[in-house]
Amino acid sequence: MIREYRTIQEINGPLMVVRKVDRVTYDELAEIELSDGSIRRCKVLEVNGDNAVVQLFESSAGINLAQSKVRFLGHPLQLPVSGDMLGRVFNGMGRPIDGGPEIMAEEYRDINGLPMNPAARDYPNEFIQTGISTIDGLNTLVRGQKLPIFSGSGLPHAALAAQIARQAKVLGDDAGNFAVVFAAIGITFEESDFFVQEFRRTGAIDRTVLFTNLANDPAVERIATPRMALTAAEYLAFEKDMHVLVILTDITNYAEALREVSAAKKEVPGRRGYPGYLYTDLATMYERAGRQLGKKGSITMIPILTMPEDDKTHPIPDLTGYITEGQIILSRELYRKGINPPVDVLPSLSRLKDKGVGPGKTREDHAGTMNQLFAAYSTGKENKELMSILGEAALSPTDLQYAKFADEFEKRYVSQGTDENRSIMETLDLGWDLLSLLPKAELKRIKPEYIEKYLPKKEG
Repeated sequence: MIREYRTIQEINGPLMVVRKVDRVTYDELAEIELSDGSIRRCKVLEVNGDNAVVQLFESSAGINLAQSKVRFLGHPLQLPVSGDMLGRVFNGMGRPIDGGPEIMAEEYRDINGLPMNPAARDYPNEFIQTGISTIDGLNTLVRGQKLPIFSGSGLPHAALAAQIARQAKVLGDDAGNFAVVFAAIGITFEESDFFVQEFRRTGAIDRTVLFTNLANDPAVERIATPRMALTAAEYLAFEKDMHVLVILTDITNYAEALREVSAAKKEVPGRRGYPGYLYTDLATMYERAGRQLGKKGSITMIPILTMPEDDKTHPIPDLTGYITEGQIILSRELYRKGINPPVDVLPSLSRLKDKGVGPGKTREDHAGTMNQLFAAYSTGKENKELMSILGEAALSPTDLQYAKFADEFEKRYVSQGTDENRSIMETLDLGWDLLSLLPKAELKRIKPEYIEKYLPKKEG
């Protein structure tokens, strides 16, 4: 039953206190009808006796306390879901903004979702190809995994996000059953337009559901946007049996909105002013990814965040690292060298990479070449540092080969531009091509039979 009140007591920024309410619940959706008949939406943040604190999704400007009415709708914020969502563009509140018709809902879902029972989780173990060598070859993405990208301000994470959304696919029989849900959080109009035009230009829009929340939209909408995206992903994955890749950019904007709302509620701040429940809040989003026993579909997540001042110990990357299974880190040093995408291979990690490689998934030699490339690049970087301190004459011929390998690895393997889509076979063959720069005796992490089979034979 919808209940209506004319008892608004005060407004403070996005927050409003309504007195003498009855049977109002936390997170319930409400509407405010202004004296001119216009309607604004809000949700219940706190109930104390017969007083309710509600949070506006839009501006509070122009609300007359005496003449405005509040209606409590009896349900939380919901998203109408349907298979027709694919190929559509929505705003942060789930309303279509691409000029198309309203979605004919098959059902309405609470955007907060339900936590996945740990006992019902299936282990991620199938490969997803992104077309980017540093991810596919060295930090493999697995179906059902949460693999964040840690970037810095000004680095090309938006272009990388768009490239992954365009190129990502699953191999084998499920190839046609793949979808991308892309949520852009707190971005500029230019960035939003870039994502929409990029997906339309390449045809990737047909298998994508796009949610865009702009920087001038209210902070409350920013908190709802990723949950809208995850609700759409859960429907496609577990009702339509699709393999869904969820890309959320930028989680830092989401956390800033959470801090803004927390400050308005006068909550006791935690580290760096963020609310003490930031870890719990991020976990309620990230843990919605995964695979379920008995369900064919899966949700794989790539949250992208910009680290303030490139600081990995900042609360947002720090807490994200605890919850997720690894991280891809972008390097400002590589970006200055003109390498794109500037993925810093050595500190990057995918904790589930061993589960998604090998015969039947990628290729038999994948695990060995991955370890060998990583070790060789690490040695090459060390030797380059020694060369800058002691001079080239202090290094042995093998050390110089490793230093040359590190340069070639960055130029040819890490750098590939935004339009090059490499298959996993091309990535593995390129790895072997680079390993041929080293003496055969140095390839100690690969089985001899694979060296014999895959290492390019040198002429002469």
